[in-house]
Amino acid sequence: MTGPVETPAAHPPQASRPSDPPLGPAYRVNGELVTRERFYALACDPSQSVVVEACAGAGKTWMLVSRILRGLLDGLQPQQILAITFTKKAAAEMRHRLMSWLAQFAECGDAERVRALIDRGVAPAQARAQAPALGSLYERLLAGQQPVEIRTFHAWFSQLMRAAPLQLLDELGLAPQAELVENVDELKPAAWRQFLGAVAGDADLRADFETLVRTRGRHQAQTWLLGVLDKRLEFELADTAGSLHACVPSAGEMDERFAGREHPALTLRSPVVGPLLQRVAAALGLQPKATPQKCGAALQQALELGNDLAALCAIEAALFTKDGELRKHLDAPELDDAVAFLRDIRRAVAQQEAHLEHARLVRLVRVLLAEYARLKRARGLADMADLERCALRLLRDAELAGWVLERLDTRVRQVLIDEFQDTNPLQWQALSSWLSSYAGAGGGGSGQRPPGVFIVGDPKQSIYRFRRAEPRVFEAAKHLVVEGLGGAVLACDHTRRNAPQVLQALNGVFTTAMAEARYADFRAHTTEVDPGAQPGQVMALERVERPPKQPKETGTAAWRDSLTTPRREPEVLLKQEEARRVAAQIRRLIRDEGLKPGHIFVLSRRRAQLRLVAEALRERHVPFATPEDTVLMDALEVRDVVALLDVLASPQHDLSLAHALRSPIFGASDDDLIGLALAVRDGAGSWWDALHATPSESLSPALRRARALLAAWAEDARALPPHDLLDRILHQGELRPRYAAALPPELRGAALAHLDALMALSLELDSGRYATPYKLVRALRRRPLAVGARTDLQAVQLLTIHGAKGLEADAVFVVDADTPAERSETATVLVDWPAEAPWPTCFAFVASERQIAPSLQGVMERERQARAREELNGLYVAMTRARQRLVFSATQPHLRGVERSWWQRLCEDAPQLEHQTADDTAEADGSLSARDPALPVTLRDLPPLQRPGAPAEGAQGERGRAARNDRTARIGEAVHRALEWLTDPARTPGPPPQAVASAARTFGLDAAQQAQALDAVRGILASPAFQRFVVPGDTLRWAGNEVPLAHEGQLLRIDRLVQLGSPDGDQWWVLDYKLEHAPEQLPAYREQLERYRRAVAQAIGDGDTTRVRAAFVTGQGDVIELAP
Repeated sequence: MTGPVETPAAHPPQASRPSDPPLGPAYRVNGELVTRERFYALACDPSQSVVVEACAGAGKTWMLVSRILRGLLDGLQPQQILAITFTKKAAAEMRHRLMSWLAQFAECGDAERVRALIDRGVAPAQARAQAPALGSLYERLLAGQQPVEIRTFHAWFSQLMRAAPLQLLDELGLAPQAELVENVDELKPAAWRQFLGAVAGDADLRADFETLVRTRGRHQAQTWLLGVLDKRLEFELADTAGSLHACVPSAGEMDERFAGREHPALTLRSPVVGPLLQRVAAALGLQPKATPQKCGAALQQALELGNDLAALCAIEAALFTKDGELRKHLDAPELDDAVAFLRDIRRAVAQQEAHLEHARLVRLVRVLLAEYARLKRARGLADMADLERCALRLLRDAELAGWVLERLDTRVRQVLIDEFQDTNPLQWQALSSWLSSYAGAGGGGSGQRPPGVFIVGDPKQSIYRFRRAEPRVFEAAKHLVVEGLGGAVLACDHTRRNAPQVLQALNGVFTTAMAEARYADFRAHTTEVDPGAQPGQVMALERVERPPKQPKETGTAAWRDSLTTPRREPEVLLKQEEARRVAAQIRRLIRDEGLKPGHIFVLSRRRAQLRLVAEALRERHVPFATPEDTVLMDALEVRDVVALLDVLASPQHDLSLAHALRSPIFGASDDDLIGLALAVRDGAGSWWDALHATPSESLSPALRRARALLAAWAEDARALPPHDLLDRILHQGELRPRYAAALPPELRGAALAHLDALMALSLELDSGRYATPYKLVRALRRRPLAVGARTDLQAVQLLTIHGAKGLEADAVFVVDADTPAERSETATVLVDWPAEAPWPTCFAFVASERQIAPSLQGVMERERQARAREELNGLYVAMTRARQRLVFSATQPHLRGVERSWWQRLCEDAPQLEHQTADDTAEADGSLSARDPALPVTLRDLPPLQRPGAPAEGAQGERGRAARNDRTARIGEAVHRALEWLTDPARTPGPPPQAVASAARTFGLDAAQQAQALDAVRGILASPAFQRFVVPGDTLRWAGNEVPLAHEGQLLRIDRLVQLGSPDGDQWWVLDYKLEHAPEQLPAYREQLERYRRAVAQAIGDGDTTRVRAAFVTGQGDVIELAP
């Protein structure tokens, strides 16, 4: 959702002052052209009820929020204003825009306030009078107890449900304090299990289900039945109205010739049809040519079959081709009558089979919905459909309507609905039941003054039929507002968004579609954008052509190693080439024209093509983002962490352990995994056993680190809830820095966001009721949990057409534009719900839309027309996202559809379309083969918490122990203490296990923690790189542990300070023990060690022959020197 620029004097788009001539047919009231001033005076007046049809970029949200502003100025209380939209994001934007405007008006002068009010339709004298009140409105709202009610439809319905009588909730099968479940897919597996149990216990239902599975297959049967849960309200309303049977009548009800017969094929034995076919068979047999004789013989044999349906199929095979056409060279008396009757019988058979299957599915769905309701009630849940059904009952029921309306009337004096074209019939029924009570003089049946109603939307942007949106409700809303509430219908076709060239292309495409009768109610748009400053550009990249069809190879197929060689599907290769051309053009715009990645959109109807574009952008190291909700388990880094949790819950899961070890969490190599696999083959047991039984010196640093961390986390998993365990894993395992280092910049932000989302979800999922990692892992793998869209304004945005609605960008690429739009669904339902009807007039189960029952052909044709309209609506939405540059790309389709594709319409109907060849695109991308240099990765983190009463950080040696949890800190302290004893030249060193055991007792380590500390001590002492700092000899001049130094007013404590002699002079080494695998990657550690080095240099004097060097010593014995 967008609007005009938000300044204190924000005003509607203006290219001319009031005295200038009109821009053209841009503003209408009740179908008549009006001035801009008249249009906004009506649209923003809270005392007027209006329906506004506004084009893309016209400022719909600007008008809606301006109307709220004027309502507050006219004395309405915030809680008396109800604004309804469809998404939480849109509602948040409305709130933000309102409050930001009020804050700006509070700070600006009266002149700017007056100008802003005039732009919102206030008369100049009244604007001057209201300017002071506008300045104080922000303070008034902040001081008030209640905000403006800006809600989604479902939030409003939820509010109504909470106020519903318990008796009504009980009738609807809802718990009084039901928890809302937004995704019914999470409940489908449990509902299906309960459904199968109910079916198994009833002989008739079992027979229905077995017949369905036998004819359609188990998978299709399950898909068909569970799909009804997404449209269960339509089913239930039609069932309650008793109209389900009439949706698919029997053959006898359609045609009396077949009445009273169990099956239409029995008509073949009737006294009329049977003899007729006998005479036709005889006549064909007497023909001189072989073809009629052969057909006559086949017809005679078919009539002798005992099974009527088999006989019908054999008769059709004798007389008709596979395409249903009468065979050539057939001529016989009464043949035409026979053919007509056979076709009637075939249609009747199709109708009867559809009727029987529909009735079978109705019976099964009733049971499924009953089990689904029982499941929700047992779990205390309600879904979105429950909210809608409850709201409809509250606002429609004669007994409850007065009580509900009385409560609403005391609060709501202004109703505003945004994006109304996305409303579904049930939402409209609930809303119109309320508003219709005011229709007529004196407030109609309510007897109350009706609230001001503002409905805004654009039927041309209705693209949510799959969510039950019905653009026909827009016409119903117009009728109610005009006829019932005495309001007006406004239309605006003037945009402030699109450059002239973009708008020319839009007008050309849709004007032609209007002339072809493929589109309706489109009026040419005008634009606010100055053609001299931003003329714009509409471009078509060269289409990827399909190679000529090759003859099928007859040779032996070559073997493909599926582990190393990906499958190369010809269709995918073509789409990949299109994606590469798009990515090359994007890279050229960024490099040569200075366009920022965040100002570029790539739009597609399907996500599959966006994934290919993402791969092509990744190859060119162009940052990209997919700002739409994604399934969390689709993220590789989340799968890594879930595999780790699986191992901690079930250590014998070898595959999960291999997955976790190979991930960036531990960074094990293929050789590491092969070594563990060989150990298991030699009898080491599981991979977990092999990892913990292998001597430390035989393990790589990565596996030693993994063994220590896994042992500690396995112990934690037995005591900590999943969220706390994940928090410990995230910090001790350094997951954020490790993933940041492992991924290229274009993937880094998304990966870190997914890790954060997993952390949040572990606490939020089912209110954090999962007490063990095992249950959390099961929930994550079982349920399609989605993570909210991630906003990255510095990256190219990859969006579906639906996801881009309400957004805009300087440059928009529309990919896959030549794909046929027609689609035929199987195992689906066909629903027709006119806006004025109280329930669906048709709810029919359809096995295949290509073979629709005769009684449903009219409904199916209306559905196809609605889909064709929505397909062009999608093109409208895609084109109107572009401010300056609009680019289309395409791949030649395998088959051409009936309707013209987007690509065809653009190339044939858009004036001044520019074409770019593939050579131009390749040239633009020619220098991008080398990878861009990676920038340093900086991750923001909170500073260590200094506990009250704890010693200063310097007194603790600045090891950063406060940033770690107690367990890690105790292990680190034990390692430091053991190394202090074992490397002290004044002491006789004992065996490492004894020193570690003593240190473990001092710091309270358990057996697993002691083993982890011992591994670290052994790894450090056995390291060749560490030997010169501990082994006495000519070069080791002096060494000390836990050396205190005062520096810049703080006391520092150095783990080990060593003086080494060399021919070039003595060198001092500052050694800092860090158990982490790669401490040098953490800026805080580097800064800490550099501070130690400066302190030593100051203490000893860093002359010509003396150098102070510094290094980390890791728990694996690696000595990593800090660069000077």
